[in-house]
Order: sequence, then C-alpha cells, then structure tokens
Amino acid sequence: MVKKITSLTGSGMHDWLIQRVSAIVLAVYTLFLVVYCMAYSPLHYEQWSALFAHPLMRVASFIAMLSIVYHTWVGMWTVLTDYIKCTTLRLTLHTLIILALFGYLAWCTAILWGL
Repeated sequence: MVKKITSLTGSGMHDWLIQRVSAIVLAVYTLFLVVYCMAYSPLHYEQWSALFAHPLMRVASFIAMLSIVYHTWVGMWTVLTDYIKCTTLRLTLHTLIILALFGYLAWCTAILWGL
C-alpha cells in the first residue's frame, strides 16, 4: 500500500473522520460564542476580556484553533491533490500552507497565553 507523505494520517478514512470531528468542534465553539454574544448584548470589552481570561475558554479556543488547522490542512490537501497536477507547484503550495498554519497556531498561542 502506498501512503501519501503529505496527507495528515496516510489514511483517507482517518482524514475524513478528522475533518468531520473538527467541523463539529468548530460548530459547537461558534454556537457558544454566538449565544454568549446574544446573552450579553451589548457586549463590552470588559466582558469579552473576562471571557477569554478564563482558563477553560483559553483551552477551548486553542482546541478550536487546532480544529481549524486540521480541518484546513485536510481540505486544502484534498483540493490541491485533486486539482493541481504539477508536482512542483502542488508541493510548493502544500509547503506554504503548512508554514501559514504553523504561523497561525503560534500566533494564536501567543495571544491566548501571552507568550
């Protein structure tokens, strides 16, 4: 069996499952934020700051960011593999996407925990 080195898990079923689970995580996180914003409308900076100062919200936000990274990688890998036939261009785009996702994850970590 040939494995794709650039896929997330090397298994289409695992990648499919990761994308579905990450979508559920993001939907729950988004729903919570929407309900919170509606419950505390009009939302002030102090309320928003207090929400994200709570350790559970920081962990939930980091999990949401990891879900965005996984979801994006599986989706972009699938699209690029299906539609970009030039290997050099595809690998260049894969590399740029990986670098961007790691950068966003590092940025999110710095924002959430003030590193």
